[in-house]
Amino acid sequence: MLGRWRTLQCFTLILLLNLGGCASWFADDSVDPAVHLVKVEVVRAKLLEQKFILHFRIDNPNDSDLTVRGLEYRIHLADLLLADGEYEHWITVGAKSSRFYNVPIRTNLWPQVKEVVKMLKNPRQQIPYRLEGEMETGLFIAHYVHLARNGVIIPADLIPE
Repeated sequence: MLGRWRTLQCFTLILLLNLGGCASWFADDSVDPAVHLVKVEVVRAKLLEQKFILHFRIDNPNDSDLTVRGLEYRIHLADLLLADGEYEHWITVGAKSSRFYNVPIRTNLWPQVKEVVKMLKNPRQQIPYRLEGEMETGLFIAHYVHLARNGVIIPADLIPE
C-alpha cells in the first residue's frame, strides 16, 4: 500500500512539474493572416436582386495550417450599405501559402436606386468602397481576424463587353 502511495506521489509531482508546458498549448504566437479583396464578380444584376461573388485571397504567413470557419461582412459603396451578412464555409489554408475564399452575396439596391444611378452616370468614374468584418479562424478555439479595407471600383470594368 505504501509503495502505491509513493508511486502516486511521484506521478503527481512529475505531472505538476510538466504542466508548465501545457500553457504553450493555449499561447498563440501565430501572426494574423493577410486578407485581400481581389475581385468582385457580378453574377446577376436584376431590378430587385443583385448577386455578386467576392473573391478573397487569404495569405497564411505561419508555419502551421490555418482553418477558416467563416466571414461576417459589411460592404459600403460610397456611403450606401451594399450588403451585410455572414458566410460560413470552412477551408484550410496551408502553412506559408495562400488560398482563395469566394463569398457569394445577394442584395437589393431598389430602395437606393436613385443614389446608385447617380454613381453609375459616368461608368469610368471611380466609386469608393469599404469592407468591414471579421473572419473566424481556428480549429477548436475561435480566433477573430478584423478586416477593414478601402478601395475603388470602376463600374465599366465590371460590365462584360
